[in-house]
Amino acid sequence: MEIKESKGRIVSIRDVVVEIEFLDDPKPFIHEVLKLESNPNIVFQVVDSSEVNRFNCINLSGSSDFVRGSAVIRTGEKVGVPVGKNMLGRVIDIFGNDLDGMGKIEFEKRKELFGPAPSYDDSTINTDFLETGIKIVDMFAPLLKGGKVGLFGGSGVGKTVLLTEILNNIINKDLGNNVSVFCGVGERSREGQELFDELNDSGVLPNVSMIFGQMGEKASVRFLTAYAGVGIAEYMRDDMGKNVLLFIDNIFRFAQAGNELSLLMNSIPSEDGYQATLSSQVAEIHERLVSRKDKVLTTIEAVYIPEDDLFDQTAQAVFGYLDSSVVLSRDAYREGRLPAVDILASDSGALNPKNVSPLHYIVANNAKSLLKQSELLERIVSLVGESELSEEDRILYQRANKLKNYMTQSFFVAEKQTGRKGEYVPVQDTVKDVKDIIEGKYDHISEDKFMFIGKASDIEKENVK
Repeated sequence: MEIKESKGRIVSIRDVVVEIEFLDDPKPFIHEVLKLESNPNIVFQVVDSSEVNRFNCINLSGSSDFVRGSAVIRTGEKVGVPVGKNMLGRVIDIFGNDLDGMGKIEFEKRKELFGPAPSYDDSTINTDFLETGIKIVDMFAPLLKGGKVGLFGGSGVGKTVLLTEILNNIINKDLGNNVSVFCGVGERSREGQELFDELNDSGVLPNVSMIFGQMGEKASVRFLTAYAGVGIAEYMRDDMGKNVLLFIDNIFRFAQAGNELSLLMNSIPSEDGYQATLSSQVAEIHERLVSRKDKVLTTIEAVYIPEDDLFDQTAQAVFGYLDSSVVLSRDAYREGRLPAVDILASDSGALNPKNVSPLHYIVANNAKSLLKQSELLERIVSLVGESELSEEDRILYQRANKLKNYMTQSFFVAEKQTGRKGEYVPVQDTVKDVKDIIEGKYDHISEDKFMFIGKASDIEKENVK
């Protein structure tokens, strides 16, 4: 893009936010890349205008080798992330630098980080059920191909482990047409290294592209990493013609980085302390994550919940874009039930007879009803003990406990930590087992036998031995 040359000068520096003044026309446009005249390797991105001739920009370079009064020139370009088939099997940052120690990456082109969402007519809706092999997810919060799934929870309750297990279980399905993008936003580099090793050991790394903006990076890099992950996923869907699985860990860190930038730009926050633009930033990400041209883009994202508060504004901003919500519970985690999913708080728009089998729909609702009744009985048991329940209530209470224990599962990605072999359980087996538990087929078996099994028939096999 040819532009009329115009220069600006830096008038203020607030950490990664740099205010640049352009007295001459034409003025830079939003998202344009600017370069330091004395060192073109130092680049800035225009975010918004602070005054008539002044613009808030974010520093995208590691260096801060500039001062007030330094000259800045326009480029007429927008920030772009490297894309192409060579991105598969590699780990990069938003600038295309390799983070895996495997050498420089030759990329086909750069895709702009900020782009329009597909039109409604250009988007397609898929109603096919996406099996994960994770009992509690498939049963109570089923995923759809092309849908958006949120894994909600506080710190240390297993969001990343659950997200990684989902990736591990579904990435191998139709490798010729399926690819995955893992976008690590503001999370620990240790978790990224563990994921890389796990994918490499399992042989699926060549079908995964990974991009990271780790916890220690500048707020500007963490913020833009989410957009870069979306851009890579879009390219694979549209240009490479692949079905794409996009994993984002963690979307809260994207909102948090946006809040840090907003404060540095002296923007007035909303009443809850978040940036006033939170909803629009979340929308910019999620409205681009749709299926089109018969190619499916499925999104699975972890959402950190500060102080386990589901009414946190980031969680509320994300909720509206999701098809399925899986809520992790600290109480379940303390009880040793892993994955620590709160069944009654989790839900899915796909849990209806159009997307799952009629039997699945009926059994799931009956199971939730059983757990809801058991929740009331737990208060009585905590006060006077299980022996004080009526015979009917005692049976109901015990079946609910068996159901909750049955929903525990050993994960493939946690085998080294737990010492238990991971298991994939088809959804039809899960539905059958839950139905049998509710109807009393296993009333003669104690609750503890249901912990960390695959199918319920495994208990009877153990008893035969």
